[in-house]
Amino acid sequence: MHTLETSHADNPLLDAADLPPFERIVPSHVLPAVQALLVQADAALERAIGPEVPDDWVALSAVLEVATERLGSAWHVAQHLNSVADTPDMRAAFNAALGPVTEFHTRLGADRRLYAKYRAIAATADAAAHPMPSERRRALDIAIRDFVLSGAALEGPARERYARIRERQAEIAQAFSEHVLDATDRFALDVEPERLDGLPPDAQAAARAAAERAGVSGARLTLHAPSYVPAMQHLRDRNLRERLYTAYVTRASDLADPSLDNSALIAELLALREEEAALLGHPNYAELSLVPKMAPSATEVLEFLRDLARRARPQALRDITELEAFARAELGLPRLEPWDLPFAAERLKEARYAFSETELKAYFTLPRVLHGLFHICETLFDIAIEADVAPTWHESVQVYRIAPRNQPSRTLARFFLDLHARPGKQPGAWMSPARSRWARPDRSGALQLPVAYLVCNFASPQGERPALLSHRDVITLFHEFGHGLHHLLTQVQELAVSGVGGVEWDAVELPSQFMENFAWEWDVLRRMTAHVDTGEPLPRALFDRMVAARNFHSALAMLRQIEFGLLDMRLHTEHGSAQHLQRISDEVRAEVSVVPAAPFVRIPHAFAHIFAGGYAAGYYSYKWAEVLSADAFAAFEETGVLDEATGRRYRREILEAGGSRPAMASFEAFRGRAPTLDALLRHQGLG
Repeated sequence: MHTLETSHADNPLLDAADLPPFERIVPSHVLPAVQALLVQADAALERAIGPEVPDDWVALSAVLEVATERLGSAWHVAQHLNSVADTPDMRAAFNAALGPVTEFHTRLGADRRLYAKYRAIAATADAAAHPMPSERRRALDIAIRDFVLSGAALEGPARERYARIRERQAEIAQAFSEHVLDATDRFALDVEPERLDGLPPDAQAAARAAAERAGVSGARLTLHAPSYVPAMQHLRDRNLRERLYTAYVTRASDLADPSLDNSALIAELLALREEEAALLGHPNYAELSLVPKMAPSATEVLEFLRDLARRARPQALRDITELEAFARAELGLPRLEPWDLPFAAERLKEARYAFSETELKAYFTLPRVLHGLFHICETLFDIAIEADVAPTWHESVQVYRIAPRNQPSRTLARFFLDLHARPGKQPGAWMSPARSRWARPDRSGALQLPVAYLVCNFASPQGERPALLSHRDVITLFHEFGHGLHHLLTQVQELAVSGVGGVEWDAVELPSQFMENFAWEWDVLRRMTAHVDTGEPLPRALFDRMVAARNFHSALAMLRQIEFGLLDMRLHTEHGSAQHLQRISDEVRAEVSVVPAAPFVRIPHAFAHIFAGGYAAGYYSYKWAEVLSADAFAAFEETGVLDEATGRRYRREILEAGGSRPAMASFEAFRGRAPTLDALLRHQGLG
């Protein structure tokens, strides 16, 4: 290891510092660092399966897990930069390293010698006089399960074919996400400023600024969320809405730029997943995907989604009928087209509840929202959150540290906040781990502290005015921060089950969706709002109108999520779905949706969650975990939403436990019983 570090002393990706040295990292560092760390990891693998390493968890971890964690840390930095600071050079460097990294992890996961070593450790632990610590045993059981899922039991040609499938899947996922990013970045609609009638002032200012940056006159609208969403909600120019909508729903499809068409990639990926499932002895990819999840079978997932659809559909039908009547009578729209829906819905909401998102947005300045969010976490979870200083990848990125509230000098974790949309940054919002909490066996059990990236795509500040968030943006921020807390507040010291590690995929959304609920509470919002011009807090009357509108079209929104979940499950349960992509998409929409449909919509082609984001046969998780999160928040409704005792119990049983035990065990430890649908239906106005 010393030779490796000395010979690559100038490569910051080989720096073992607690935080990545972003100020020094350039694309040319990626491939050399990965190659060097792969050599080290390969050597560690050969040593680990040899006779000098006993059948002992700590001994094996000190050799193999140390090497693979170091590789993983460097690779996560490269992945992160490729997502938030994409350039031609970074993309080329990332793609050059992707194949070797994928090949190594595929080979590692299928190594029969290593699989035998883990089984021997399990046998030794079972025969020992004292049981293995529970979180270590959980990590061991997950490792053995994952070996089977990674093809360790395959032999001969099947084994070789499996490796090729995994490598090709990684290449396809990367190409898919690049196509979506490029299709989003390349579209621009340049218009005269007078055509922006109806658009909120901050969005108009952003459109003019975008045009100025591009060196064109007038205003520029794009498909990035801070531009697209307010345009669809507020632009009075119906033609502009139609052009934006059409571009958005055909991104990366056969109806847009042929060089960015994801059709062939989707077909190949679905076929490869079906083949992978067959190799591993499962009837379809969905059943394979569910092995490490809470849901027992694809059939039960489909029944769960359809049951929710049945409950939501009557209200959704009433909502769309009312919206169509309103559009005819008040907006002069005899036929409600898909590009009219957000616009008409916003006008109806304004008419019914006497407030607009634009009015509300003026109270949600980003600094004030962050202050309020941090206050909730500090109150409930007994922590302090303070600004920190560290190198970042963009000037707008902020860094924070978390400490115990009564020991502010003791650091528990750190996180990066990257909140603003910009070219070269993947759309959407996410939390990703940079480091995980771990008692490092190579440092005599010294504790490695967790670090997280929290990424959103909000509008940027305009001039001297702070960035303004919509209430939807606030909910998104709370959601991602919930993920962050799950990773950052863990007390688990085994790497594989620390934080979000080892948590069943369909339970990982519990802490994120749980946090969303606080964005609807008066005791929370009154502390985190201040009018951008007057500094006045959110008026209680406006808050009451906002809450009254909370379930406005909630049934329609639920059906939209169920549509995505059903599409995902059908694509991964039905044989040959790759050849019937559009038919299945149309059938799902016909079964579930009640809103007008455009025949040219291409949902799968930009559905990065399932084709590039880890949610394949798992998109249902959002609704599955929402049952858990709504029920968990009900405990706070029963005791007081800022009740410290309930907050401490939630931190202990959910956040600190991480993946060290099954998610259902953590939920029941917190709630004292199994979850029910009641709270979710009540929150959605359907119960």
